[in-house]
Amino acid sequence: MDCIAPRVGGDPRSPAPRAVTRLGRSRGWEPMAGEKKAGEKKAKKPRKHHASRNPVLARGIGKYSRSAMYARKAMYKRKYDAPETKIEKKKREKAPATLTKPVGGDKNGGNRVVKVRKMPRYYPTEDVPRKLLSHGKKPFCQHKRKLRASITPGTVLIILTGRHRGKRVVFLKQLASGLLLVTGPLAINRVPLRRTHQKFVIATSTKVDISGVKLPKHLTDAYFKKKRLRKPKHQEGEIFDTEKEKYEVTEQRKTDQKTVDSQILPIIKKVPQLRGYLRSVFALSNGVYPHKLVF
Repeated sequence: MDCIAPRVGGDPRSPAPRAVTRLGRSRGWEPMAGEKKAGEKKAKKPRKHHASRNPVLARGIGKYSRSAMYARKAMYKRKYDAPETKIEKKKREKAPATLTKPVGGDKNGGNRVVKVRKMPRYYPTEDVPRKLLSHGKKPFCQHKRKLRASITPGTVLIILTGRHRGKRVVFLKQLASGLLLVTGPLAINRVPLRRTHQKFVIATSTKVDISGVKLPKHLTDAYFKKKRLRKPKHQEGEIFDTEKEKYEVTEQRKTDQKTVDSQILPIIKKVPQLRGYLRSVFALSNGVYPHKLVF
């Protein structure tokens, strides 16, 4: 039979604790404290998610600095062994600077310490210039020139920098320095024969067939090199002679421009709307994004 335990102290309104005998447990009543039902699984504790010790104040900005977090994480207690570099190995395995050689004779002490690398007896009176070690690096003149796959002879390019930015030009060839030789032509958009870097152009899908165009062989980097203009020097009797030498286009440049453009202009006229396309200037307006455009 079940027995009821007497109420001792506490709130008189609270129900009295119930004592359950073995008989009551066998009839399916509640188990006593500390006992489990058969087949009952242990309740899992809620798993705590990992949180940073450095709370974020704003995006990319933490509450504590790097040195403060070093102390909070107790990083000073941890020891890290970095891999030994080649230079450190060479320093550790440094060859001895001296050698001990046996010396003949009774009064010579038997052994003598000798330097492995002897210092020169004579030094040059003037410093001889020598090339510095560059660890296998080649000078710019020996660099391998590469060209983007989208840029081929005859491709229409959009210039992004300089006085002709936004204009469309025709690519002719790549020079020895890696720069691109382009032309407007001059009669269409006032862009002469000039050099430009492939970093600062956009290659379009429009192409002009220039396979039959013959370019002068002297169109090289030396041809486009800037010439120094003469600066006036103040001397006696020439106080008011302060006119600077102005740049003037040479007759050679004008002849070469006509030679190239005379071959390209007839090809452009054959393609409908190409002349107007080369004359138009590229620019972005509101709501137009370059990464969504197809050139």
